[in-house]
Amino acid sequence: FGDLRRMNKRQLYYQVLNFAMIVSSALMIWKGLIVITGSESPIVVVLSGSMEPAFHRGDLLFLTNFHDDPIRAGEIVVFKVEGRDIPIVHRVIKIHEKENGNIKFLTKGDNNEVDDRGLYKEGQNWLEKKDVVGRARGFLPYVGMVTIIMNDYPKFKYALLAVMGAYVLLKRES
Repeated sequence: FGDLRRMNKRQLYYQVLNFAMIVSSALMIWKGLIVITGSESPIVVVLSGSMEPAFHRGDLLFLTNFHDDPIRAGEIVVFKVEGRDIPIVHRVIKIHEKENGNIKFLTKGDNNEVDDRGLYKEGQNWLEKKDVVGRARGFLPYVGMVTIIMNDYPKFKYALLAVMGAYVLLKRES
């Protein structure tokens, strides 16, 4: 903290502004990805082993959600169910198309014995397009483990954020 004391007010304001620019740039990139991909959450982390061997816990998935593309059996979707905060990553196993064109579908984790009807809200047997957050288009293996560790160990998350914030504030431009 000796560097912080030696900074004049102008340098301190510059460092704070630099930190704010980094944060706002990250938010703009995230919002841009939302617009480009059509998904409310263009990047998600696999939190369980229910999709092994296709995806492992900690894999980072890239999603798109273009409403014109039909959902097909075998496709991996990320969906939210009423009453659950965390989206679920599972494979579509059955499609049910009504005469009026409405499509409903059933999902299942590759590593699960039974379909997901037990995960849906009570009385719901099928998912609809409105439940889909996105469809998996690519992934990076185990990159999301950092997110899982930060959620499992909140003190680690705050320590990491404090170190990164201190670095940005204390680093001087040469």
